[in-house]
Amino acid sequence: MQYRRLGRSGLKVSALSFGSWVTFSNQVDRKRAEEMLAHAYAAGVNFFDNAEVYAHGQSELVMGEALKRLAFDRDTWCVSSKVFFGRVMEPRPTQRGLARKHLMDACYAALRRLQVDYLDLYFCHRPDPDTPIEEVVRTMNTLIAQGKILYWGTSEWSAAEIATAHAHALRLGLEGPTMEQPQYNLFHRRRMEIEYAPVFSEYGLGTTIWSPLASGILSGKYADGIPPDSRFNVKGYEWLRDRIESERGRAQIQAASEVATIARQLDATPAQLALAWCLAKPNVSTVILGASRLSQLEENLGALAVYERLDPSVIERLEALTEAVAD
Repeated sequence: MQYRRLGRSGLKVSALSFGSWVTFSNQVDRKRAEEMLAHAYAAGVNFFDNAEVYAHGQSELVMGEALKRLAFDRDTWCVSSKVFFGRVMEPRPTQRGLARKHLMDACYAALRRLQVDYLDLYFCHRPDPDTPIEEVVRTMNTLIAQGKILYWGTSEWSAAEIATAHAHALRLGLEGPTMEQPQYNLFHRRRMEIEYAPVFSEYGLGTTIWSPLASGILSGKYADGIPPDSRFNVKGYEWLRDRIESERGRAQIQAASEVATIARQLDATPAQLALAWCLAKPNVSTVILGASRLSQLEENLGALAVYERLDPSVIERLEALTEAVAD
């Protein structure tokens, strides 16, 4: 495994990490979660990603119980939670957003579900137009002072919002966001590469990349339709199915088949090549893997070997053939 600093912080995270979005509780029970977490840890993965909204809190319960049973030394791994959407299907006003009350309530609840004393990383899952960014900065620093979180960050915030958070932190003598969790893949790259360029340069922001396979499209598994065990068939994720069945989605599936052709030439799977591309890009601290079964995780961990022999000319080819369907 390769380890990278999380931005300018001193924390080193594995280049490949493991997350639970869609899968844990929905497709993966505690026993299978334990099996995959054990395999990931043995491969050198030291960061496990979660969020309050995943399976309405059940994902964190599954991960917490599995990690407790595995009993890895706590100082060898990192775990995250994310806050914004709330845990219940129809949250009341105080059960969602980034107000001080929900930031703190959600943090304490995540600690209980994950069965840990502190979160290594705590993300604001989306920006909240109803809460002043200064309030968010102050509250996150309160949680740091309490020892409940070590680093705080954002997910899918604009560069301007991230810069504003840092400006408040600098003025108040507090810690600004250390990391951002953006979507980044061959089909979704302009925010990461263009919009965020100033905040990478100015603040040394780290990144924990989600959806590196574009919800599985880049794995090539949708070339012949949607398999029965796909996340697109999970209740509550119909929006993913609508996206893949759109005109743009069909065009991306076609482009993914061309990525697969290049992968075969490199003796790699399409998923491994797409993940390797992401690993090779600047400002990527860690790429979050998702899997519903051990064989998927084993395949995806093989991306590190593909990355280590990836030629710049291949990167150029991949970007050229997906440019027309990328945003």
